[in-house]
Amino acid sequence: MRSTRQTLLLACCGMLLTLPTFAIAANPTFTDAREAGEDFAIQGEYSGESSSGDKWGAQVIAQGDHKFKIIGFKGGLPGDGWDGELQTYLDGELKDGKVEFLAPEFIVRIEGGGINVLQDGTDLAKLKKVERKSSTLDQKPPAGAIVLFDGSEGSLAHWENAKLVDGKYLGATNCSTKQEFGDHTLHVEFRTPFMPKSFGQERGNSGVYLQSRYELQVLDSFGLEGKDNECGGIYSINKPKLNMCYPPLSWQTYDIEFTAARYDDAGNKTKNARATIKHNGVVIHDNLELIHGTPGRFPEGPGKQGLFLQNHGNPVAYRNIWIVEKN
Repeated sequence: MRSTRQTLLLACCGMLLTLPTFAIAANPTFTDAREAGEDFAIQGEYSGESSSGDKWGAQVIAQGDHKFKIIGFKGGLPGDGWDGELQTYLDGELKDGKVEFLAPEFIVRIEGGGINVLQDGTDLAKLKKVERKSSTLDQKPPAGAIVLFDGSEGSLAHWENAKLVDGKYLGATNCSTKQEFGDHTLHVEFRTPFMPKSFGQERGNSGVYLQSRYELQVLDSFGLEGKDNECGGIYSINKPKLNMCYPPLSWQTYDIEFTAARYDDAGNKTKNARATIKHNGVVIHDNLELIHGTPGRFPEGPGKQGLFLQNHGNPVAYRNIWIVEKN
């Protein structure tokens, strides 16, 4: 069980950050970090140690209108040592250039890109802001791979209904590959927008549909619990083992080993599809059995189908997409 000291270390805290202020339009959507403003600068991941030597991580999540949530992780950030025990969210708000999470015994201050956890003027923990990158980011396609998108206009020829974003990314436009696939290895990189006043399924929503039949959810789920309809979830089938979602505007990766469902000559399914999936280099589904198809594209059935990237009304971008056929 978590000790009272562990619970209070990040659950009972205050935060302080001095920044310039400016007006933000209603329901804003940002695809460029340089334009995302002060709330984006506050939001993010922090990592460090307590005075007793325990490693801690924290995620600060923008909620719009200068409001924030914070959650702490004993052992380190998800995928980097977290002990798996859920912590308590606290709410804070930016006022007079400062963000504070008020608690009776502890104060947390963010200054110069770091968090100081204090009790009666004594440092209990110090965390610095970090920007993690996936271990498979920018991974080059192996020999024999089919490069489906490399940032060039010419690679749009692999797709139906595809459009370039910012002259070098693939937009989430309900685009599908012209080529169809059975068993395969797939690498996809994606970026969700910063939408601080949007929540749930309206916050950076898209989907990577394996064989156009099974949706691997794309969503800004930074700091959330990790459900089947959040980032890394197989929609309506299974939640990820771990929520490995990075903050919005970070480039993230999916690395997928997919085995298609098997059917007999009469069209009856004899084996379910299976998938092993890494999100940002961490396994979140291990040889998961896909017991049925998911809504939004094609139903389950025999034969190959193409890769589909869902348009859900949000400016999600993709890059560095390649596939290796296994049969």
